[in-house]
Formats: sequence, structure tokens, C-alpha cells
Amino acid sequence: MNFKILGDSDCPLVHIELRTDETIKLERGAMAYISNAHLEGKMNSSKKGFGGVLSAIGRSITSGESMFITHATGESEDAYVGAAPAIPGKIHCLHVDANKQYRLNTGAFLACDDSVEYVMKSQDLGKAVFGGTGGLFVMETQGEGDLLVSAFGDILALQVTRDNPIRIDNEHVVAWDATLNYDISIASGTFGFTTGEGLVNEFHGEGTVLIQTRNIHSLADAVRPFLPSSTSN
Repeated sequence: MNFKILGDSDCPLVHIELRTDETIKLERGAMAYISNAHLEGKMNSSKKGFGGVLSAIGRSITSGESMFITHATGESEDAYVGAAPAIPGKIHCLHVDANKQYRLNTGAFLACDDSVEYVMKSQDLGKAVFGGTGGLFVMETQGEGDLLVSAFGDILALQVTRDNPIRIDNEHVVAWDATLNYDISIASGTFGFTTGEGLVNEFHGEGTVLIQTRNIHSLADAVRPFLPSSTSN
């Protein structure tokens, strides 16, 4: 995937160049502009036929992701498409191959090569009850190529080692090495009431976790008191 990240650091978009018959996948609704290429919405599943429909419905119910994903295909050697995330923040490229795959938090996916996909991996019941990464399932990449993720705010990489596990607020997690182990727990006190924190992911092993520097739910809580409330007559 030949791409450039354009715009300022707070609100960028990605400009992706396509050759004839080259296809990429985009998050549904992410297209900002397009030239000499066509868009097609397809079921968000690698399976075909009725099984693919059921798979797309299942992953939508279990993960909150859309049933559909957009495919953009070049119609000439100078085709291109612009893709913009739904929220302001950085765009980051992850290269996946046989030696490196990632797991993604809900809403992180923006675009990828047609040779890359993400599938749903089951979590144990404790993670499903307490986690915000897709309930009973979590997204894991497969294939080989480039995958673009987006974040609210900046993106930072934190290194996890066997001697130094890291606890990260779930709302700040964007993606992590699929080889890392993780547990989900309450930050402190009774559901974090004493510290204002909620659920945290504790990562163990050797690898990288990408985090976003802002929390969209904290922003919503900060803005809510200033929004007009509805009144009944």
C-alpha cells in the first residue's frame, strides 16, 4: 500500500495511491475523496456465501464492528483515495507478516492492504465480562502487508518486558502485539471510584503496546455538564 499521511498532526487523513485492479480495505464511512477508483461495500468476513453473512453478523454483534467493510479498487495507474478517521488524532501504520501480528481495540482500524484482514479471536470469560475490546471476542490481524490504525490524540509505543509488565487504562489501548498476554482488572478501590480510574489491561511478556494519549469517554464526561438539557413542557 503506497500512502502518505496529509494534514496537520491533530486532524490528518491518509492519501492512498492505487494501481489498476489494486484493492484496499477501508473502514466503512472513512472515504473522504476518490479518483479513478470505485468503491464496493462487502460483508466484513473472509467467508463466502451464507456462511459469510452469518460470520459478518456474528462479528458485528460480538465486537461492535460494522457488518460491512469498504473495498476501493483502482481503475487506472493513477488512482487514489483519501481516508479520514471519525475522530481527531494520529494515524499509524502497522506492518504485519508471518512473524508479527497484532490485536486491535474496537474502533482502531482505518485501512489495510487486501492481503491483510482481521478476524475475531475468542477471549476467556473474565476478559469478556470486564473488557472493552469486543466482549467475548477481540480482533486479531492475519496475512501480510500494511494496516493503518487511528487514535484519539497522539500514538505512543510502550515496551513490555518479562520483568516489567504494564497496566494501561483500557480506553487508551489502540493495538498490541498478538504474542502478549494480558489480564483485565479494576484499577483500584471499588470499580476505581477512589481514583477515578476504571478498567485496566495488564500486559505480560515481550512486545509493544500502542496507546492513544486521549480518552474519548473522558472528553464526553468533561463536556456533558455544558450541554443543554432537554426540558419537558
